[in-house]
Amino acid sequence: MVAYLACEALGKDKVFGIIMPSTTTPTDDKIHGTKIAQGLGIDYKEIAIDSVLNEFLSVTQLEDNIQAIGNLKARIRMSIIYYYANSRNYLVCGTGNKSEILIGYFTKHGDGACDMEPIGDLYKTDVYKLSKFLDVPQEIIDKPPRAGLWNNQTDEDEIGMSYDLIDQILYHYTEKDEEIEKIADRLGISADDVDMIINKIIRNKHKSKVPESPQKTIL
Repeated sequence: MVAYLACEALGKDKVFGIIMPSTTTPTDDKIHGTKIAQGLGIDYKEIAIDSVLNEFLSVTQLEDNIQAIGNLKARIRMSIIYYYANSRNYLVCGTGNKSEILIGYFTKHGDGACDMEPIGDLYKTDVYKLSKFLDVPQEIIDKPPRAGLWNNQTDEDEIGMSYDLIDQILYHYTEKDEEIEKIADRLGISADDVDMIINKIIRNKHKSKVPESPQKTIL
């Protein structure tokens, strides 16, 4: 959807896409990336990241950690994207939505790094609606959201809740300032489920902030 918006705003000749599969990338994700790039008529390149990843793991010689390796993949991809952006004097267009940003469901300095966030104020459920309006292929809209950072990974399984429910919690908590119990009663779920999402907001605020720095005091 972000590629569609970029082409609408700038024209296809000013948009460049990079498809960066790894061994854990579902085959249809790679196919869909190519399909979108070719359908929009944008210049694009496919770069497999496994050689870079394996070299990093070989050099560091750390014990395998699926979460750390997944985050490393996201950071390798963003390093490649910024290399191309620097070389071509382009800006990096982020793909994070409001739901992901609020609960911190992104990799710091990975997919969370960008120069602009065109859908950053749209909840995930709004993204589906706008995608249909922009005629994004239905097969892509119908896919379960996933980053493919490890085998069989999906967003909703990892988070532990559907985006439809997450968005309702976020809306009532962040925009209506409702208490946990009221939200739980409204949605017919447990207070623990609501609390789980709110804790993600609190715990991951650092991902969206400029790093802390001591403030000098004038005496």
